Amino acid sequence: MSNGATFLVQTIFDLFIMAVILRLWMQLARVDYFNPFSQFIVKITSPVLNPLRRVFPTLGRFDIAAAFLATALAALKIFVIVQMQVGAFPYSVLNLFMASIQSVLIITLQLMFWILIIRAILSWFSQGRNPIEFVFAQLTEPMLAPIRRIIPPIGGLDLSVLVLIILVQFVRISIMGAG
Repeated sequence: MSNGATFLVQTIFDLFIMAVILRLWMQLARVDYFNPFSQFIVKITSPVLNPLRRVFPTLGRFDIAAAFLATALAALKIFVIVQMQVGAFPYSVLNLFMASIQSVLIITLQLMFWILIIRAILSWFSQGRNPIEFVFAQLTEPMLAPIRRIIPPIGGLDLSVLVLIILVQFVRISIMGAG
């Protein structure tokens, strides 16, 4: 199969997995539910998540249905891509499960990276009036606050975002190397 088809399949799966991960992350961070960006994520994930919630309970703020859906979609993505490239699936179910967990972790870290980059760029222009920036701030502040306690802003420059980006990339590269 062509590289273009593989790219298209991977991109479509990854975008929806990112939406599911965002939904889970927004619930954990208690992001403003009525924000237009939050509503978009809820509306595109609800048709698949709502039936799964009848099977998988929620533990506190952790949405097991969303975690299951992200992992299942990653497994399906891997299966489809291997089928397209090889024509048969040479891996065990355990290998597929482990690869799907790794894929979800890598996608989560990529999502964190891009949210931090976009948040930093938006902070230069929008002065906090953008609804997406507000959601991104709610998502990332719990991770940035501890870094700010260790490395306070220097001369008005907040280095916590840079430190978190470096940590996220380090973990992502480490996970990718382990696979």
